[in-house]
Amino acid sequence: MELNGVRVSRETQERLQHFAQLFQKWAKTINLVAPSTIDDLWRRHISDSAQIFQLHPVNDHWVDLGSGGGFPGVITAILLAEKDAGHVDLVESNQKKAAFLRVCLRECDARGAVHAIRIEEATAVIQNCDVISARALAELETLLDYAEPWLMRNENLRLLLHKGRDYERELQKARGRWQFDLVKHQSVVERDSVILEFSHLRRLI
Repeated sequence: MELNGVRVSRETQERLQHFAQLFQKWAKTINLVAPSTIDDLWRRHISDSAQIFQLHPVNDHWVDLGSGGGFPGVITAILLAEKDAGHVDLVESNQKKAAFLRVCLRECDARGAVHAIRIEEATAVIQNCDVISARALAELETLLDYAEPWLMRNENLRLLLHKGRDYERELQKARGRWQFDLVKHQSVVERDSVILEFSHLRRLI
């Protein structure tokens, strides 16, 4: 099986397919994503989420903020399982969604753990990380603020953030308060979307 042009093992394919089955089952009772996108689950959500790990295929310690329906956190955890290394801490304050995420990680034999807490509380529980991911969660300034406590513990922290067509406005606002190196990756799934890769972050004000 290929995912965004990248070959994955049969075991990873089976894990992703099982995740998709779990997602379809749970989505009937809790709101995991916009209902209009469920029929396009593989392209709009699974393939889209896989891009983050494919841009940084390193066995690092990840933190996924606002994991919701498992995107991209569960997908990253499944792809890490293929490497048998690395770990994802998924932060999701909604208890029903957190229960769904735990089932997914367990049944897909993925490399991660779920923390059913608010993002502002997460840095007291998750001491360190190498990479932070988030998808359809909040404005860029807010995401950088969320990341700051981890940044203070790891100056090499990297952020990989999905953003839609309005990302330039968000970047302009963020540059008023932050200095950073930035790589813009055009989404291979959604024409109007990008993945913003931040490194060497430093608060200005």
